[in-house]
Amino acid sequence: MTPLSEHTRWPAHAVDDYGRDPHLVAALSPLARLRWNVHVTGAGNIPSNTGALLVCNSRRFSLSAVYAALALTDTTGRTVRFVGRPDIAPLGPLMRRVGALLAHPADVLGALRAGELVLIAAAGTSHARHAGAVPHELVGQAVIAQVPVLPVTTLSSSFGRTAHVAVGMPVTTRRARKGPLAHVELAEQVQHQLQRMLDAIGDEA
Repeated sequence: MTPLSEHTRWPAHAVDDYGRDPHLVAALSPLARLRWNVHVTGAGNIPSNTGALLVCNSRRFSLSAVYAALALTDTTGRTVRFVGRPDIAPLGPLMRRVGALLAHPADVLGALRAGELVLIAAAGTSHARHAGAVPHELVGQAVIAQVPVLPVTTLSSSFGRTAHVAVGMPVTTRRARKGPLAHVELAEQVQHQLQRMLDAIGDEA
């Protein structure tokens, strides 16, 4: 069998419309698995062919959005893009190639309207079981794009490899409110749902 050329193994210009390089992600995935052994539940709640906004809790320095996005990508077979890359080199371009988006409302809205799965993180907290504030300016883009918002709990060990990712049911607002207040209300409901899910799980991290 003729060996594959370097060009064949790593095609040039292989990035997608958002700058993600699946070949680079595939190359880095074994390293991620060495760091995290992630158990995923509730992945069936994620739409199979439409856009959705996923919102996870975040313990400081845990990189929860990164391991959750990678694990959900593996589990669902759909690319999950996470929000939070810096707009500076060299870290920004590298994170873009592994699927990260800028934390700009316009970037989130564009991806959701294109049918993408986008994961954002709540404000980081010092305790694994505390859900921080959810950025309403980003959650509001799901309202504009008319896509579901799903809470995602993440729990991981500071020293071990074990991590858990659980996807909840879509969150809906209680009232048919419009405008910025609707975005704020939805963000608060997502935070409350994340906290309820974390309380139900118990102290596993």
